[in-house]
Amino acid sequence: MPIYEYICATCNKKVTVFLRTAAAGAKPLCPVCGNGSLERIISNFAVHRSLTTVYEESGTPGGAVSADYYKDPRNIGRHLEKRLRDSYIEMPPEIGRSIAEAREGNLPGSLKDLDSASADSAYN
Repeated sequence: MPIYEYICATCNKKVTVFLRTAAAGAKPLCPVCGNGSLERIISNFAVHRSLTTVYEESGTPGGAVSADYYKDPRNIGRHLEKRLRDSYIEMPPEIGRSIAEAREGNLPGSLKDLDSASADSAYN
């Protein structure tokens, strides 16, 4: 069952229409105003990437990274995780939980103040 998006020429609303068939002759009506002057538009779509792909594209922690490396919350704690792994040290559970929470947007109390600080606030 194909799903198409249209813009109505009369009411200018973007509408989603479910059609039973993909036949070229199907002429749906606007569910908002009932007019048949709908123009088909290209629907939005998402591209899903694996975490491994995200990490590969971001760069190596502690090495050369993209300018947006630290804007991506998935990169929080990657440097520490890498250092511990390289040193064959097991991640302490409380630090692992803090990293996981930070990646979900829940910053620890000590870092919440930094969220609103300017880049040069430590020097003022």
